[in-house]
Amino acid sequence: MDGVVHVVTILGDRISNNVKGTFANMTAEKWIRLIIIVGAYALLRPYIIKLGGKAQMKQHEDESAEAIRGTISPNELRGQKAMVRLPGEDSDSEDDDAQNGESSAADWGKKARRRQRLVIKKLIEAEEDRLRESKEEEEDKDIEEFLLKE
Repeated sequence: MDGVVHVVTILGDRISNNVKGTFANMTAEKWIRLIIIVGAYALLRPYIIKLGGKAQMKQHEDESAEAIRGTISPNELRGQKAMVRLPGEDSDSEDDDAQNGESSAADWGKKARRRQRLVIKKLIEAEEDRLRESKEEEEDKDIEEFLLKE
């Protein structure tokens, strides 16, 4: 136990002597250099952290994409329903065309198909809401029927 206390006191003395000696022997040029280094670090640190965060996020997304690829579709992962497709409609994704080796001069109607798909999706959701409300009204009428019977 005495040896540990002795080592700790020697270590403390050496650290204090070295720090005092460093600051006592500094010239104006060394002080200016130290201030510039510390100031540059303070100014650049937030940008370096943001850059590192972006790189880390990209790496994390790549790793998670590799883990998910082939097991779950992105729509299933988000909890969305399957895409509504019009009858006779071809796939309009650019990836499919590139994989098949087909290329068209212009993708005529691509935006129109997307707009139509959104309109149909909204109509389906509106119909589902209407059916849900009518079902709730029927349940309310059934409950009302039992309450009014005395």
